[in-house]
Amino acid sequence: MDLHLELWASMAVFAFVTSVTPGPNNMMLLASGVNFGARATLPHMLGISCGHFIMLMAVGMGLGELFIRVPVIYQVMQVLGLAYMLYLAWGIVRSGPPTADEVRAEVSTPLGFWGAAAFQWVNPKAWVMTLGFFGNYLPQDAGLVLIVVASLVFSLINLPSIAVWAVMGARMGHYLQVDLYRRIFNWTMAVLLVASMAASLFMR
Repeated sequence: MDLHLELWASMAVFAFVTSVTPGPNNMMLLASGVNFGARATLPHMLGISCGHFIMLMAVGMGLGELFIRVPVIYQVMQVLGLAYMLYLAWGIVRSGPPTADEVRAEVSTPLGFWGAAAFQWVNPKAWVMTLGFFGNYLPQDAGLVLIVVASLVFSLINLPSIAVWAVMGARMGHYLQVDLYRRIFNWTMAVLLVASMAASLFMR
């Protein structure tokens, strides 16, 4: 791990800035915090960080090179990501505070660990973060230990950074108890979610 301290600090700053800034993950966490609270959103947060860690490891071990050689694979993943994002946006629109109503409870559930982890693979911003991280900070001949440690550092910074959005949403939920206001918020978040996805598609 022969990287200078200054480079590790730069990596940490990159991880923080890219994690805490608005994007598909953070828009969903904000909406989930409003509708379900920070505690219920915890599996969603853990899924994001763990899923992104696996992505970092995969790219570090050479997956990114596959996308360069066969770009159609990434293009297919972009289409799947957009379709899944529209599905999640519709889920946000239908979200509401948990109630005893079994029908409503069935559709008003936060995204779980595995769903959040899987979403990272079709999230354009996650790919930009990952490819930018390895392209700018790690040498091409980086060994396994360096890849693992760098990926862990990124993920350990990522988790509290994205948690800010869920906590912020939970605090806002108190002011959105009126059903009309909550519906307006959910529709706004759904539109912003799709917009963030579209913006991320042009970041590469």
